[in-house]
Amino acid sequence: MEKSLVSRDPEVMSGALCFAGTRVPVKNLFDYVEGASTLDDFLNDFPSVTRQQAISVLEAARERLTVDATAA
Repeated sequence: MEKSLVSRDPEVMSGALCFAGTRVPVKNLFDYVEGASTLDDFLNDFPSVTRQQAISVLEAARERLTVDATAA
């Protein structure tokens, strides 16, 4: 995942991987999707995350999974 998309700082959210420039853990996005919430639900609940940030993280995760799957 691109560094510009996410950040990790032990002083912010106990070092959880967060959307860059926010205190919103990336895990929250995946929890919302797993719980059958929409991207709009997530964005409404976490207004400091932009739509582009969320989509970019999802795309980066998909790309990583695809690369890992084809290498296996």
